[in-house]
Formats: sequence, C-alpha cells, structure tokens
Amino acid sequence: QSRQESPEERPQFPGASAEFAERLEFIQPNVLAGIPVYRVMDRQGHVLRPSEDPQLPKEQVLKLYKTMTLLNTMDRILYESQRQGRISFYMTNYGEEGTHVGSAAALDASDLVFGQYREAGVLLYRGYPLELFMAQCYGNASDPGKGRQMPVHYGCPERHFVTISSPLATQIPQGDAPGAGPDPVPCPRDPISGHFGAAAPGSGTRAGGPGGRKAPDPRGFFPGSHPVFPAAARGPGYGLLSIRVDGNDVFAVYNATREARRRAVAENQPFLIEAMTYRCGGRESPQKTPFSRGFPPKTPFPMDFSPLSRIGHHSTSDDSSAYRSVDEVNYWDKQDHPISRLRHYMANRGWWDEEEEKAWRKSSRKMVLEAFEQAEREPKPPPRLLFSDVYLEMPPRLRRQRAELERHLETYGEHYPLQQFQK
Repeated sequence: QSRQESPEERPQFPGASAEFAERLEFIQPNVLAGIPVYRVMDRQGHVLRPSEDPQLPKEQVLKLYKTMTLLNTMDRILYESQRQGRISFYMTNYGEEGTHVGSAAALDASDLVFGQYREAGVLLYRGYPLELFMAQCYGNASDPGKGRQMPVHYGCPERHFVTISSPLATQIPQGDAPGAGPDPVPCPRDPISGHFGAAAPGSGTRAGGPGGRKAPDPRGFFPGSHPVFPAAARGPGYGLLSIRVDGNDVFAVYNATREARRRAVAENQPFLIEAMTYRCGGRESPQKTPFSRGFPPKTPFPMDFSPLSRIGHHSTSDDSSAYRSVDEVNYWDKQDHPISRLRHYMANRGWWDEEEEKAWRKSSRKMVLEAFEQAEREPKPPPRLLFSDVYLEMPPRLRRQRAELERHLETYGEHYPLQQFQK
C-alpha cells in the first residue's frame, strides 16, 4: 500500500472522507465528485512532489515560522489575561496559524484584506506592532479605534486590513462592494481577499458576495473551515472555481493563494479556497503565570486552563470540552499542527535546531510581555470620544448628550474611576 493511501496518511479532519492531493487544481463548477485536500508536505514536513515546492528562501520560511509562533505566544498571554479579568473577551488562533501566514505571504502588501475575527496572523505577518494588538484588546488610549470596539477587532489602513466587525460573514459582501453601489469608488487594481470561518458559508450574508451577484472586480476568498461546514462544496453552486487545501500545510495555503491571486488578476473572476484546519491548543510548554507581579490571579471558570490542558475554544465565552474529547484535541495539537509541520520542514533542511527554538521562544515571549505590560499602564481614552468621529459635524442631540455626561461626571465623578482615563 502506498504512502498516500495508508490510513495514517489520510486526512483526519472530523467528518472528512476525502483524499489528499499533491497537484494544485481548482474545481470546475460542473464537477460534483468528492473534493480532494491539496497538500505539499506530509505531517513530517517532507515535500511530496518537488514540482509543488514553492522554493521559498530560508529568510521567508523563518518569517512564516516566527510569525506563527509569535502569534501563538500572544494568544496564550491574552487568553490568560482575559481569564484573570484584565480584558473582557478574546479569541485565540490556535491551529489556524498556517492559513494566516500562508495566505498573507502569497498576497502583495497592497492587497486589501477583509478578515473575520480570527486573522490576526495576517496583520502580524504584515508588520502590525504587538503594542497595537495589545492596545486594541485593552481599549486604551493608544488603540487606533479609541477603545470603541470589543477585543480582537483589529484594523489598519496602512497595512490594507479592513477593520473586523462582529456579525457573521459581513466581510464577504463588504469585500465585494468597493466597486459597487450608487456612488462606486474606483475599483482597486489589486485583488481583495476575504477570510471567513466554518459557519459563514451557511449564512444569508454569504449570498451577497462573489457568485451571489456579478463581482465588479477580482476577488480571492480564503476560508479557514471545518469539514462539517464544507465551503468548497458550496463553490460550484455559486459558479466559483474552488479548491480545498490542507490548512495545516502552510505551503499548500501559499500555493493556492498565489495561484488564485494570479488568475483573479488575469481572468477577472473570484476564487474560493477552503483551508481545512482544526482549532486546537497552544504550542508553549507549561510555565508559571507571567501575571504574578502585583496582580493576583482572579478566580477562573471551574476548569483547568493551564498550558497542559488548554484547548482552542471558539472564544473565551466557550467551553469546547462539552462537545469534543481531550484525546481528539491532543491528536491535532501533537500530531498534525501547522507550526510543528513547518518546524519539521526547517529541521529537515538544517535551518532550525533546538537551541534556536529555545532562544526564539524566550525572546518572543519577552516581546509579548513587554507589549502587554505597556498596554496595562496606558490610560483609557477620554470619555468625550464617545461622541466623536461618527458625523462630520456633531448633531444637536449628540452635543446635548455630551453636555449631560459632563454635568453628570462633575456631580458624581467620585463614583467613577476617572483617574484611569485621559483628561
């Protein structure tokens, strides 16, 4: 039995019965057979077909790896900070790091990205500072959004990343809209990429995107999905060229995104990429909590959230142990994780060793903690910003509300922690 066909080499995504494929090929809308999962590497980091190896230089591969591991470290620290009551909410990216950096590396820096709430790695790859990630989650005075958004709703015009919004799949029609509407803006020359998650293909909002109506300019869509909600299978119904890739294989995501971008520009049509992933646990070894200096940990929910047992819940409002087993999560975390697969690839080429791993983990952790501590010291934005930046000229009703708040705080300010806010 060939290596490809052996049971341990078959896709293990829950509910999937597809085979792996080592040749990049988009699915035509009239093809209704089972969709294979395109990959470049096996789980040990070996390239299966040399012609599919993107041949990325060592420096770029190291950037992919360091971005994924830095994101993982940031996730761990911000997750724990929410559990200790320092921020109100957080969503980790555990297990989906390869879909972030693989797609980001294949796009041009000027390509516009419409993300869902779990694409922080795209911004991190594009150089978004750790300090601004922390400022946004803390909603402090350094937050570009001025503390008005809930955590993980990042955005950066300079890095062509549109601000994330909470409602499901709204980024899909938004990504289709720059060249549409009663007063259309000029269509950008660069493609637009939109990321969406497992549930978005079933939402009504999805129908407003490419395929739901005539797309005015090229699009590439890169979902990170679970097989229970098959995105690529929906592509033919919308007349989209589609592909399903192994989202734990950063090179497969890179190749598919690069080819989709090239063809979107050349052929002026949208593409659908389904990246099969599994939201699992953090990749750090257990360590003492970094928040002991002057901040006693607050009582967590009645379960153990230590690094040994942590799994990638949907958000800090979720307990995924209610619907999946620890053994299942451990398999994906230990046996088929995008970070470990790329690390195997680098080790096979002599580009990375255990000493470099330890040094990088230590330095990256230090960087994240420094940004974290800086964010905690920052004051909150001044309350008057509640009323600005919505209208070009503030309407009378908002002026009245602002004056009412000012009078209220003058009278009852002693009952509010105003010392935590900028004047």
